[in-house]
Amino acid sequence: MSSPRFPVFAIVFAVVYTVAYLIAMEKNYALFTYHPALEEFGLLVERPKEGPAMYWYGWMATAGIVALVAGLVACFVPERVTKRLWSGWSWAVPVAVMFVLGYLLRGYFIR
Repeated sequence: MSSPRFPVFAIVFAVVYTVAYLIAMEKNYALFTYHPALEEFGLLVERPKEGPAMYWYGWMATAGIVALVAGLVACFVPERVTKRLWSGWSWAVPVAVMFVLGYLLRGYFIR
């Protein structure tokens, strides 16, 4: 049995997560850094130590926290406002962000 507010949470979470991930990736707002050669984590963004540093996990955590907070805040918005929320945003925005990411990473595909 789910709450009647869950659809609002899910839509807002999906939209905000994808946009927050895009911003976190572009600006390198990683909550933590993973150093696979050393098998250790570091808080926030750290320079590579031995081998490459992985920021992807930190970007996902950053986006997840931002989206969780936004989704929880959206649950407290009055129902008369959230009735107008189109559920299609939960797939339209992620698809659009995929195209933006493809454009930003085009240098890796075209060499």
